[in-house]
Amino acid sequence: MRESLRERVVLITGATGIAAATEELAVRGGARIFIASIDEEECHRLAGDLRDAGAEVFFRAGDLTVEREAVAAVEDCLARFRRIDGIFNVVGISGRRFGDGPVDECSLEGWQRTMRTNAETTFLMCREAVRAMLGQVPGPSGQRGSILNMSSVLARSPEPERFATHAYAASKGAIESLTISMAAYYASRGIRVNALAPGLVRTPMSRRAQADPAILELMATKQPLCGDLIEAVEVARAALFLLSDDSRMITGEVMTIDAGWRYGSP
Repeated sequence: MRESLRERVVLITGATGIAAATEELAVRGGARIFIASIDEEECHRLAGDLRDAGAEVFFRAGDLTVEREAVAAVEDCLARFRRIDGIFNVVGISGRRFGDGPVDECSLEGWQRTMRTNAETTFLMCREAVRAMLGQVPGPSGQRGSILNMSSVLARSPEPERFATHAYAASKGAIESLTISMAAYYASRGIRVNALAPGLVRTPMSRRAQADPAILELMATKQPLCGDLIEAVEVARAALFLLSDDSRMITGEVMTIDAGWRYGSP
């Protein structure tokens, strides 16, 4: 795996799906990992598996929608490793079960829960990571750190028939705007900020889609590069690139990993 991640400290929010796939690949490349997620059992299981493989891994379980928990996650990472070279903000939800949907049907709870979990959590973790990075000595590349946020293909390429979740799309659009604004502001201070915008990925969050024959039929042509849901490891590979020094001249980029979603047949 990438030598440019060796001995680097990477904080990743989440312990399943894309987060877990990225954590597994990162430790193979020699990265030191700090996991922050709400599910203590999943954190413990994943950290144990990675330690068994020889990795240096720690975690903190907490609700990152709560400001003090976001602050504590970064503080715990710094207490363990003394710096943060990269952060990947993966944690997020589909708000459908809370009432997200087309805007005329979307409940206030659906809007608020989705925006809070997706956009507000990303803001909190970005804020705390930047505060830490600004105070640390630049790494071998001459930069202080890399921040990677999680958007979605739905932020810019809607699919109205099967994925009309407008609060979710808005939350991801907000994350993209935050990413680009931060990239412009912090570039001169040696901090890069990018985002990933995946299509439909096989993760625990997409279980509803995985069980829907109509959506599976749609993916056969909507995501023509795979004719199916994208595997989480495919997104993880792109994440490692943007977190590592291999991408040290890239900032403000929203990288789309959609297996052709934007160009596939509806």
